Amino acid sequence: MDMMQAIRSRRSIRAFLDRPVEEDKLLAVLEAGRLAPSARNMQDWKFIVVQDAAARRKLAAAARDQQFVGQAPVVIAACGTSDLVMTCGQPAYAIDVTIALDHMTLAATSLQLGTCWIGAFYEDKVKEILGVPPEIRVVALMPIGYPAQMPEPRPRKKLDEIVAREHW
Repeated sequence: MDMMQAIRSRRSIRAFLDRPVEEDKLLAVLEAGRLAPSARNMQDWKFIVVQDAAARRKLAAAARDQQFVGQAPVVIAACGTSDLVMTCGQPAYAIDVTIALDHMTLAATSLQLGTCWIGAFYEDKVKEILGVPPEIRVVALMPIGYPAQMPEPRPRKKLDEIVAREHW
């Protein structure tokens, strides 16, 4: 699958088959995240791979009881590890981890795997479940698995609604 095809076919998957993700595919997804760019090349991320069923159920509860999170065979907790604030005023970890996760979602799509960005979770509960140190931020949870269903594409705005040239 080429890159634009992966971009066009990526969906937020909220139903997964009861089928494990092969280790080589999981490693390919993680490698895509590892190769992502980051501010000052700090690579200020840590990805916690959660495959234990009990831990995934606890993460689902911490994700506002979104049960599909725990039904995925893999959940990745994506964490930011720096306190750098870039010149533009944005925390580097939030942007860096997001770029890495986007690389991972597209790699997963190219491997026929489904993912879903999860931002609706209680960080303190996730940290407790996974033993994440207090100074580290959990940016997102990402369930990964084989899709049980493929949603239709969601409507997208036209380019002229979201692009300006030279000024606002």
